[in-house]
Amino acid sequence: MTSFDLRRLSVRSGEQHRERVELELEPLFYGGQEYDADPNPVSAELAVTKASSGTVFELSFDVTLRGPCMRCLSDAELPLSLHVREYQATSPGDDDELRSEYVHDDLLDLSAWSRDAVALALPDKILCRADCAGICAVCGKDLNAEPHEHAEEQPDPRWAALQGLRDEQV
Repeated sequence: MTSFDLRRLSVRSGEQHRERVELELEPLFYGGQEYDADPNPVSAELAVTKASSGTVFELSFDVTLRGPCMRCLSDAELPLSLHVREYQATSPGDDDELRSEYVHDDLLDLSAWSRDAVALALPDKILCRADCAGICAVCGKDLNAEPHEHAEEQPDPRWAALQGLRDEQV
């Protein structure tokens, strides 16, 4: 787990501290598939700005997720450029909106924050390319490599009587 100790900072209201940090990103499981971060560890820029009412945290990093395409299962790459921000009030009281879930005991959990940022930036499907044709539902061949169609299958002759009734209804 990568964390940042906020006790070692000495920033006053209106000041900002910037630092390069290394983030260890665990594999992400999405749609039943595993996606690995590249590079890992990821170099990120952390900015901590002290305001009169609390602290603003900013994290910026670029990462590429590598794993299977969700249509054809070939290799896919998803480059992400992330810039995320969190706020922690000095006196949040009972208001969860003023409290960052990544700050515990003056430690900023960079691993959980970066994992959640990557998960929120994901598209509906991770594809090898935008026009991926997928896999043939009949024979299982990759339609990107071998585009083809299958002849329409003839229905089972045992169902012919029911088909005749259906045709009469129409």
